[in-house]
Amino acid sequence: MSTGHNRFAISIDVQPEDIDLMGHVSNVVYLRWVQDAAVAHWTAIAPAEERQSVLWVIRRHEIDYKRPAFAGERLKVETWIGSATRFAFDRHTRIIDAAGSRVLALARTVWCPVDRKTGRPVDVSPAVRNLFSTPA
Repeated sequence: MSTGHNRFAISIDVQPEDIDLMGHVSNVVYLRWVQDAAVAHWTAIAPAEERQSVLWVIRRHEIDYKRPAFAGERLKVETWIGSATRFAFDRHTRIIDAAGSRVLALARTVWCPVDRKTGRPVDVSPAVRNLFSTPA
């Protein structure tokens, strides 16, 4: 797990609709939380003009499920950036219980920046590259 950059976190309260037939949080919901944390991080620190012109699409998810979560629990979703190429930006996510004592899931997601108007991959500004990737 990368720890070189500052982490960004959101809190999640597990809702009854997040629960699957096994009685715990659905795997799909974990992926939604990974995306929610990434979007919140982008919204919180990206320059306003970049938020208006750049969207991000997911190219790949890798997720390791460690422990189940249940309705009524409060969780913390931590995310931090990793390396990047021209159109592939790594992002790491850790989902833990609110006390931080249990890791529930670990994820690596590869994101691609796209132009909001054309939907095509786009080069990002040096400011965005600096904020959302580790130095080469």
